[in-house]
Amino acid sequence: MDIFAQQLVNGLVLGSIYALVALGYTMVYGILELINFAHGEVTMMGAMVALAVMTPLLAAGLPVVLVLIIAVVAAIGACMALGYTVERVAYRPLRKAPRLAPLITAIGVSIILQNTAMLIWGRSYISFPPIIERVTHNFMGAVITDLQIAIIALSVLIMAGLVLLVERTRLGRAMRATAQSREVAELMGVNVNTVISATFIIGSALAAIAGVMVSAYYGLAHYYMGFMLGLKAFSAAVLGGIGNIAGAMLGGLLLGIIEALGAGYIGDLTGGFLGSNYQDVFAFLVLILVLVFRPSGLLGERVAQRA
Repeated sequence: MDIFAQQLVNGLVLGSIYALVALGYTMVYGILELINFAHGEVTMMGAMVALAVMTPLLAAGLPVVLVLIIAVVAAIGACMALGYTVERVAYRPLRKAPRLAPLITAIGVSIILQNTAMLIWGRSYISFPPIIERVTHNFMGAVITDLQIAIIALSVLIMAGLVLLVERTRLGRAMRATAQSREVAELMGVNVNTVISATFIIGSALAAIAGVMVSAYYGLAHYYMGFMLGLKAFSAAVLGGIGNIAGAMLGGLLLGIIEALGAGYIGDLTGGFLGSNYQDVFAFLVLILVLVFRPSGLLGERVAQRA
């Protein structure tokens, strides 16, 4: 029971991060029917920018809380600008192109961002400064830290805020209208270009926060960290039903729990042979099973292909 409780806590933390990144995938796909494979690299950029800002501020002796706030704000701003630039330069000219063209472009943007980060910050792992005290608590046989609680709570608040934005605001109505039909939305006076840019900007802001969470949770960042994280978040979006915001949240949480439980229990049964070293297998096994048995995802709708 202790193993189950501990792995459940670990899975909720991972799932919260996956859900934030998956929301970027699902929002873009819901409006453009585009898989933005560069989204994982935007998450990586958020982590790298935050760490680059934190180092000189800590050296200057500023309070830790203020340093964290400034670093997160800087990461969000940088990723929002990056998301807007990528959409404006790489994707907007290809909206009417065959679907393979923007897909290849997305992969190319991903490689460009990886190499840009490598040139700026190098190949080595960058350690997250040890400024967050690891205070632990016991809960139902599991050990949970203040950092894990903060990640879960902040993720829930952000996801709730996104739902309110989409469901209750004018921008949210415009986003839903654009997702239904860009042509009809334009006839109704919606500035589709602005809505699409806003979608990329919001998704990039969520990715920046997720990037800071990942680097704080694991204690390091790397120019290649966004690749696997992006693939897992994409798997989560597919699991929940890509294009569905609630599905992305559910898929992220479920994928994190499945991965943690799989690594914990199977690793324990095999003496660690198939444990954490093979935890990535579970994420992609889930993706394969979903694509085979329910391609639309858990909350996705089976709809006809749009013309």
